[in-house]
Amino acid sequence: MKAVVKGSAYVLAHVPEMVIYNGTTQTTERVVNPESEYLKEIRNHLRKYEDVLAYAPNQCYIGSICPQELGEIEFPWYDKKIEQNNRYSKFGEIMPEEEFLILMQVVDEFDLVFLDKDFVAKFKEQFSKCEIVSEHMLERIKEGHEASEIKRLVEEEHAEGLYHEGELVGCVRRAHDIDQNLNAHVMHENMVSKASSVLALAHLIKNSDVPVEDIEYVIDCSEEACGDMNQRGGGNFAKAAAEIVQLSAASGSDTRSFCAAPSHAIVEAAALVKAGVFKAVAVTAGGSTAKLGMNGKDHVKKGLPILEDCLGGFAVVITQDDGKSPYVDLDYVGHHAVGTGSAPQAVISSLVTDPLDKAGLSVLDVDKFSPEMQNPDITKPAGAGDVPLANFKMIAALAVKRGELERSELNNFTKEHGLEGFAPTQGHIPSGVPYIGHACEALTEGDMNRVMIVGKGSLFLGRMTNLFDGISFMLVRNDGQSEESSAVSKSEIRQLIGESLRAFAENILEKAE
Repeated sequence: MKAVVKGSAYVLAHVPEMVIYNGTTQTTERVVNPESEYLKEIRNHLRKYEDVLAYAPNQCYIGSICPQELGEIEFPWYDKKIEQNNRYSKFGEIMPEEEFLILMQVVDEFDLVFLDKDFVAKFKEQFSKCEIVSEHMLERIKEGHEASEIKRLVEEEHAEGLYHEGELVGCVRRAHDIDQNLNAHVMHENMVSKASSVLALAHLIKNSDVPVEDIEYVIDCSEEACGDMNQRGGGNFAKAAAEIVQLSAASGSDTRSFCAAPSHAIVEAAALVKAGVFKAVAVTAGGSTAKLGMNGKDHVKKGLPILEDCLGGFAVVITQDDGKSPYVDLDYVGHHAVGTGSAPQAVISSLVTDPLDKAGLSVLDVDKFSPEMQNPDITKPAGAGDVPLANFKMIAALAVKRGELERSELNNFTKEHGLEGFAPTQGHIPSGVPYIGHACEALTEGDMNRVMIVGKGSLFLGRMTNLFDGISFMLVRNDGQSEESSAVSKSEIRQLIGESLRAFAENILEKAE
């Protein structure tokens, strides 16, 4: 049985105030150097929602334009507005800050998110018009609280403030007086992750024709952790998000591996479906407040806007074979083993060429590679270069070393088999998976046959090991032939071979006698 990608969704939430109050670059600066010029200047570099909509990489992420079209726009992109400045697109949407704050209150189960009653009254109707907002979600909106109560909670009860256009409009309360794993900062971080995951899941349900009762399992692969002092990171984001979008038949669990987690989760989901454990499995991830404005100092220093002002989210649903959707080829999964080592060539070899060798394929047999798809508009001013391009060059160099590519074709390889980076630097969000939506279109409606998704992670950040991590898989055009029918054919072939060998042996014995 093939496990196919039946649908996908990609969402962004524009949250400029969270850049200032919740991004770790800014919160750290506030502690280390509270009077810094950067903190004084940062608000002047925040983008308006309309600018975020007209930003080409964002529109590529939600599907209004494809990566090839993005590559035709003169770089850098931050100072250019495009015509495809839609809130909604075929993969998802870019939600404005005021609506995302209401969504945070909607997903709250423990009365931890307080919003100013005037704020709720002002934006509730606007929120209700969002394409994915259900009656169930609307029923969960509370009237709100007095501004004075919210201010008291922030100033006296260690609540984490929620802001809009420079004004305090709400807060996230701590869930326990002394448990640091349930303090207001962590609860805010987790509520944001849950809300953006819900947004992605809701769009996934809208985009795909998979009946909600068929989705029997959900895997969350974000980078946050929910739990208490007895089990920090115990989970479960997946089931929590599934509850809000009313996936009543689903169970779920969380998968964590820093940036590589989404690729791990999709392989796990495909394996569960291929094995017949579940009919359909959804993989989802919400955004990370910590990464907001992560490279903000370099952006401000160079006179750029703060480009890391959006939370990212995505969701993919894997189902049993429908005869047309691209399938996850589980026969040739690449993985970074414990003994692989951390040298760049060793990492790329384990994830790219090793599985290709097992499949009897060359590097050139893969139409497109999708490794770390960070937006170079963000990373280049910060001195990190063009991350996707660096990966493509390493893959091309391996192809040259293997005799599959002429050295003179190196630059052409990155154009033909590579992609422009377009994903927000939200840790796990850029790692291979942003291209799945575009890839599925190219593998069904276009002329591509094989796409490799490469996820890589930095496990050493957790201070438990110095190891890297990574896993890759191939999305393959569906030829409409089921694996069952192929297996029967192979069985028949084996039977014919066996009969021929027996007849041959009997003939030899007769002659020997």
